[in-house]
Amino acid sequence: MYFAALLARTEDGWEASDTELDDVETLSDLADLAREASAEDDTVLVLIEQEDAWFGVVRIDGEEDPRIYVSDAAAAARSSYGEILLTDELLGREPGDDDPDLDALDLDGTEDGEDDEDEDDDTTSGGGSAEAVPHGPVGDATVLDDLGVSEKELKSLSEDAVTEIAEALGASEVLETVR
Repeated sequence: MYFAALLARTEDGWEASDTELDDVETLSDLADLAREASAEDDTVLVLIEQEDAWFGVVRIDGEEDPRIYVSDAAAAARSSYGEILLTDELLGREPGDDDPDLDALDLDGTEDGEDDEDEDDDTTSGGGSAEAVPHGPVGDATVLDDLGVSEKELKSLSEDAVTEIAEALGASEVLETVR
């Protein structure tokens, strides 16, 4: 089960809105959606979580590039919503290089000269190497530092991360209205 919400910081505090991500295909689409939620160039946070698997935070400050944190890239890579956040830049890949080991693979998914016996290697669902999408957090873990959630705190969040982030921001009541 997924949950996604926008938190926009205003002069009067945080405003929350439930967000539908079905029409969002790229990070640019998501950033545009977030900017529409803010009357001015205020900070907008997009919080996305999949129960017990991963969560992501996207921060948009005016027209600046979005800052992203994903708690578990490998888990998020198996999600259509997670794939929106896992940009080439975030994963340290060259643009368009979805699978750096693809050229070395035979049609059966093994490397040239490799036996099929090694199928239980640690790979992602897309058939790429584990290095392509790392297990664990990726992105800017300091994305919420100035809002009261330190890097250490962000990395320690797990099951109900979105609620814990909202509590730290003083936005738990407005978040619950859209949950």
